[in-house]
Amino acid sequence: MAKIFQVTARAGMTRVVEPIARGLLRAGVSPNAVTVTGTVGVLVGALGFGARGQLVAGALIVTVFALTDLLDGTMARMSGGSTRFGAFLDSSMDRVADSAVFGAVAYWLATQHQYSGVAAALVCLAAGGLVSYVKARAEGLGMTCNVGIAERTERLLIVGVGGVLTGVGLDRALEVALWLLAAVSIFTVGQRMAHVYRQAQRVGTE
Repeated sequence: MAKIFQVTARAGMTRVVEPIARGLLRAGVSPNAVTVTGTVGVLVGALGFGARGQLVAGALIVTVFALTDLLDGTMARMSGGSTRFGAFLDSSMDRVADSAVFGAVAYWLATQHQYSGVAAALVCLAAGGLVSYVKARAEGLGMTCNVGIAERTERLLIVGVGGVLTGVGLDRALEVALWLLAAVSIFTVGQRMAHVYRQAQRVGTE
């Protein structure tokens, strides 16, 4: 059910993103420029607003600019496919953005003496890196790894919702969201490792 919802949501986003992507390409904007712009926007939202406790503004800015992850990929596809450098740049900028988001959250929670939330943010940062690494390593070995309930967009949306709810007065909402995110991220790592293990076993028996 979660996978069906995920696919449906992404299909809906694609219908929104494709006209914007076409317009940017016609204007001469490159997918790489969108990638970098999106990362800068996330940094502004996370470090300029979230780390200072302006959680609603920070979450909204991060969410808007995080969606450029869909936009640059769509632009690359429309312009003939992603280049090797474009794929490398996209992955690298994602790690920069994720580090800024969870670093800013951990910093603000520390200023509020919510150390359980700080621990959750650090677990999310580590587990999120593992989610991406496991996929990259599997693909580098010639296997597929397109599984998991918590991909990058979903992870940022979960922490964003927690930030907004805390910003409007639900004091522990961000902490709860972070522990939820930590759990689903760790589960996703397990899903991907099991998926790769099954592929490796099949290859070994052929």
